[in-house]
Amino acid sequence: MKATELYKSATHKWIVLGRDDTKPDKIIDTNQYMIVSRDEAIILDPGGIELFSPMLAGILKQVDLPHIKYLFASHQDPDIISSLGLWDKTIPNAKLYAPWLWEGFIRHFGMEHIEYMPIKDEGGELRVGSATLKFVPAHYLHSSGNFNVYDPVAKILMSGDIGAALEDADAPMFVDDFASHIKKMEYFHKRWMPSNKAKANWIARVRELEINMLAPQHGRIFKGEMVDEFLTWFAKLDVGIAS
Repeated sequence: MKATELYKSATHKWIVLGRDDTKPDKIIDTNQYMIVSRDEAIILDPGGIELFSPMLAGILKQVDLPHIKYLFASHQDPDIISSLGLWDKTIPNAKLYAPWLWEGFIRHFGMEHIEYMPIKDEGGELRVGSATLKFVPAHYLHSSGNFNVYDPVAKILMSGDIGAALEDADAPMFVDDFASHIKKMEYFHKRWMPSNKAKANWIARVRELEINMLAPQHGRIFKGEMVDEFLTWFAKLDVGIAS
């Protein structure tokens, strides 16, 4: 599994772990994000159960296990949180921040020790070391209880399935040609995003944020001018279409 540093300052850093060429062929490739600040770390959408071993190996190259104080699940899908039962045994004193709506579902993945910290619909904040992260509502995109994570210092928005693209595990980490990238994400957004109203609400909300990187759970990361390219394209896209 490849680890790429997205941001580093005197206070904290962002790392994306993904592009796992050892994953089974029929398993979708996913991006897992970790934020490290001082002696604390949080893993955002830690991945499916089949990725636990390479994820753990990758993380141990970055931090010691006792530093992982928090997990975050943007919603309930197995590709982002079915590894929970194994994390529960590995970091039993950690806390999981996830939508309140999905607690009864997420617990099916196994949760005897980690403490569930429900996020209210309106969002909230979490301090990790010296970094303050914001939970940004993204309901119905695509899950009815769904959140992004925004770092106002790094100016990174971890956008979950918004901005996702389906492509090979050896794909580049960043979008370099937006026009050619559209075909890799258009059907996904039309089919998996059910509400144009929810889409418009989300775009209006994130347009108020200063974003240098939009980091989805699948595919390439949008950086610089590519962020606005994506928001403009997404605003015009008619979603909730099964065809």
